[in-house]
Amino acid sequence: MAVLEGRAAVVTGGSRGIGRAIVERLARDGADVVFSYARDAAAAADVERTVKEAGGSARAVQADLVEPGAAERLMETAGELLGGLDILVNNAALSFTPAPLAETTEESWDRAMTVNAKAPFLTVRHAARHMRDGGRVVNISTVNTVRAAPGSTPYVTSKGALEQLTAVAARELGGRGITVNTVSPGATDTDLLRATNPARILDQMAAMTPLGRLGAPADVADVVAFLVGPDGRWLTGQNVHADGGLL
Repeated sequence: MAVLEGRAAVVTGGSRGIGRAIVERLARDGADVVFSYARDAAAAADVERTVKEAGGSARAVQADLVEPGAAERLMETAGELLGGLDILVNNAALSFTPAPLAETTEESWDRAMTVNAKAPFLTVRHAARHMRDGGRVVNISTVNTVRAAPGSTPYVTSKGALEQLTAVAARELGGRGITVNTVSPGATDTDLLRATNPARILDQMAAMTPLGRLGAPADVADVVAFLVGPDGRWLTGQNVHADGGLL
């Protein structure tokens, strides 16, 4: 029997990169997965098709989490499709174009806080109200909250807020057997990483990591799968740095 058989899971930002790897891994472990995507319907359909061909279940829901009401609509729709909620993974996030603090706009601040902090607050609040006892919540953050990069103020600040949401929710929901954890990836080999960094920077990132390579999306997905599975039952309120030893 698959370890997550009978479990209903929601993954935000599941059409590419780390999010896609999480969707595919949870579905492979037997979960019935609903995942959100912002704009790329073709990529979302490809995830659905790949999961179906592997014998799993994953359904896409369009939800651009920067839009008012999108997070609530996603969770309500997921509840209707799944008939309940056992697992929530907040993966969707806005990255950043580096800009000095003095030149950072209110718009970039507001967008980062909306997607990276407010939307997870709303989905976790929904989970606090509707998740079945014994459920699992995982919030995806970043090692940049520890090794803050210049020019990343909105991104890092919003992810720091997400980590504190984890800490409080773990305390509040533990009495129902619900665990709440953060996973903080290091440099992970995604299309977005390669599109925003030249090859020499990628080589430097790999060289800084004791394991000598960039992470793969599956490396992060495996950590998430552990936390939401039965073997993760005794971990809550933790921030797991899935970074190949960088920190």
